[in-house]
Amino acid sequence: MGAGSVIDGLSSRALSEISRLEHTRNYLQLGDVSTAVGLWKSYVHRPERDLWHDYEWGNVHWYCCGNPLEARALLDAVMQAISPRSARELRKVVSWSDAVWNRPTPPYGADG
Repeated sequence: MGAGSVIDGLSSRALSEISRLEHTRNYLQLGDVSTAVGLWKSYVHRPERDLWHDYEWGNVHWYCCGNPLEARALLDAVMQAISPRSARELRKVVSWSDAVWNRPTPPYGADG
């Protein structure tokens, strides 16, 4: 991984493994995993109305800035390709964002 491609919560061993994967897989470029983690994290923290708009009509910015749903799928593929120990670490980091994504929303019109 290049400078600045650190993923908070991962050991140097896991980061090294991800870097090796980015160098050896033709579907990955240097820093792709770090970018995917950041893209997914920022996407799940967007306001619900924005998420609904994306669901209904898509998001034209995804063409230039990356599709967060594809980023999440990439993270699943990476977790399958690295060692179980490193995959556990990455899964833990990704699960924080997944928990936000899977959080139930209050019923429409509910006060609170």
